[in-house]
Amino acid sequence: MASSLTCTGVIWALLSFLCAATSCVGFFMPYWLWGSQLGKPVSFGTFRRCSYPVHDESRQMMVMVEECGRYASFQGIPSAEWRICTIVTGLGCGLLLLVALTALMGCCVSELISRTVGRVAGGIQFLGGKCEIGWAYYCTGAGAAAAILLCTWLACFSGKKQKQYPY
Repeated sequence: MASSLTCTGVIWALLSFLCAATSCVGFFMPYWLWGSQLGKPVSFGTFRRCSYPVHDESRQMMVMVEECGRYASFQGIPSAEWRICTIVTGLGCGLLLLVALTALMGCCVSELISRTVGRVAGGIQFLGGKCEIGWAYYCTGAGAAAAILLCTWLACFSGKKQKQYPY
């Protein structure tokens, strides 16, 4: 099977996919911040939460729902900053996945990734990798940081030189 990637390009493709997967797992998990409320441990991420308080109408008091889930609506996310973080981080993870899957296809398709395409893909990884404290936060940040630093550098050497045709 022909490849449009150099050996460095294959490493870039695999590492890009690993970084994208790490960032997406961290983005999806509700363990960005940890704490306690009403004597129960709570955690939340940009669009998911675990153990959250609700008002019980029958008992006229706050009770803790001890389960994980998404907010009922986008407006249910606690603040405008967290909503912006959800959008920006989600778009960044989407860009990382797009670049990683394109790079992986370059392992199997001849002349898909040129040096210019590799450098553009590395630039997209650099722009899409900034994130804003639990393990999911660090997971997202580590995946983004690796994409920014290592994958961007490897992308510059990923494509094979194009053959020059005389016509």
